[in-house]
Amino acid sequence: MSDRVKQTEADLARQLKEHFSGLLGEGTEFRGEWTLELRDSQKIAAVCGFAKKSLGFDFLVDLSSVDNYGEDPRFAVVYELYGYGHLCHLRLKTYVSEEQGELPTVSDVWKTANWYEREIYDMMGIRFSGHPDLRRILMWEGYPYFPLRKDFPLAGKSTAMPEVAFTKPAPLDGGPFVTLAGGRDSMAREPRSRSPQT
Repeated sequence: MSDRVKQTEADLARQLKEHFSGLLGEGTEFRGEWTLELRDSQKIAAVCGFAKKSLGFDFLVDLSSVDNYGEDPRFAVVYELYGYGHLCHLRLKTYVSEEQGELPTVSDVWKTANWYEREIYDMMGIRFSGHPDLRRILMWEGYPYFPLRKDFPLAGKSTAMPEVAFTKPAPLDGGPFVTLAGGRDSMAREPRSRSPQT
């Protein structure tokens, strides 16, 4: 057995907070998972670089964004980290306003961030400064909207580009699909085609 002491998620979160004193919140723990919030979103590349090089988080599991429509800052960007050496997870979260709309890239820390950042740009409109190839990954270049924003209509939007896309809104067959909160059981909550009145 190795003489190396097993580090826990709490140990690693503490070390990260100590190194970036004042930049990271206290952190929250839920079912053994730790989340740290970064107060200055422009420092995300430095925090991620330290997490990889000094704390062994060698795998970026996921990078996602959340639209908190109606709040400021509007967007949360969430980094899910994992270390194969210590088998620990850590979640980093930072916020960016709609006006600012830009974060530093972490694609030079983890190569896998390249496509994650492109998808966030494509679907939410958040830009990543320093990204080597920031262009749309799902929608076509020149598409003027960001489909995962909460103010994007479920039925889609019309386009004036008949040679490129549909000329009428084209939701999934029978859509838009709407989930009802609550409900008596899981069948009632299942996403279904519903009119706005039901």
